[in-house]
Amino acid sequence: MSLSPASAIVVIGAKGQMGARFVRSFREAGNPVTEFDHPLDLARLPGAVRGAALVLLCVPITAMKDVVALVAPHLTQTTILADICSVKVQPLRDMLSQTTTPVVGTHPLFGPETLDVELRIAVTPGRDQEATDNLSSCFRDLGFSPFTTTADEHDKAMAYIQGLNFVTTVAYLCASPLENGIERFFTPSFGRRVEAATKMITQDAPLFSTMFEANPHSLEAVRAFRSYLNVAAGGDLELLSQKALWWWRKQHDAGGPAS
Repeated sequence: MSLSPASAIVVIGAKGQMGARFVRSFREAGNPVTEFDHPLDLARLPGAVRGAALVLLCVPITAMKDVVALVAPHLTQTTILADICSVKVQPLRDMLSQTTTPVVGTHPLFGPETLDVELRIAVTPGRDQEATDNLSSCFRDLGFSPFTTTADEHDKAMAYIQGLNFVTTVAYLCASPLENGIERFFTPSFGRRVEAATKMITQDAPLFSTMFEANPHSLEAVRAFRSYLNVAAGGDLELLSQKALWWWRKQHDAGGPAS
């Protein structure tokens, strides 16, 4: 089934921040959207799912398996089942193992309020290439910028971009001796680092912890980071600095900021 402005959409987790954003985007494009949230209305769910072109799961990864089990019996052979989890290997496994219908994994690489940057969405094929193509086309029509990747490639990248960023930030802050009045010595750059970490630590720590645990490449990323800490402990900071220049060389070779 091709997705169009007339296609019926079901969003499960519609009251969450990202779920609400997708509800708004679909409705602005003209799609009729049926919203579900916790606790699921099991009386309405079967009919809504059977009549939908897309069922989008905007639920935590810890709830994926149970929610898929409730949705799966009502999917038709033309209904696309997709998720927006920040890891992809495990959610795709949960969806594929319980269905025989079209499945697509997605991960919006932006937040619920992001407006001023390219709104990229990683799209990972699950079952039925046509469904992947249709959903990518739908996202483009909504003003997003989808790109196709594999679940494993996605999770390897997220192990560094999200997981290792969280781990190293909390470890760094734990190593800071606040009980000795270090705040008196704050520089503007250090203050910016603490400010950037505020939401991650004070609001989103459980989310990042869950993503870290669910990502099969998380420990690999931590071990790699530890190996470079060992280089730093040996005093070879010049080696690390030269290697870190890779980020800027890559941007220069690409003719601008890395996308």
